[in-house]
Amino acid sequence: MNVQQHDAGRQPPRSTELRRDLLSAIGYILGVSYPVLALSTSARAIYQLFVRDDLPWLGPALSAVAATCYLVATLGFLYRRRWSWYLSITSLGFESMMTLIVGTLSFVIPEVIGRTVWRHFGADYGYFPLFQPLLGLVWLVWPETRRAYGLRRVAAEKEH
Repeated sequence: MNVQQHDAGRQPPRSTELRRDLLSAIGYILGVSYPVLALSTSARAIYQLFVRDDLPWLGPALSAVAATCYLVATLGFLYRRRWSWYLSITSLGFESMMTLIVGTLSFVIPEVIGRTVWRHFGADYGYFPLFQPLLGLVWLVWPETRRAYGLRRVAAEKEH
């Protein structure tokens, strides 16, 4: 029996199984939470933009931008293609940056920022806008995820 035949029958190490389970759980969380956040943020932005005229315009406009980011990221999670991986990385990077910038400015100049999904780093949304894109970025750069999007080939494929 050669080494390859012996290795083929072995079970993957327990840590590998745990990583796969964690990766799968993160994927499910993102797959459910992003569409929900896109819907709730869109509803908030539409309500604030068209019904409330006592609010500064910047808050609802930023909520609309956030809703667009969430929708774009959702599309990127649904389609496992190279283009969608790049789309998601870009969207989540922009979302992370905006959450930090707007979150900081909402403490410094709250009267200008107003009530937006990114206000106080997403406090109105249980801080999901703060940690969710970071979780998404970690998930997207994970080797198994990159492979699923066609960005990383299995070592055996490269040898042949």
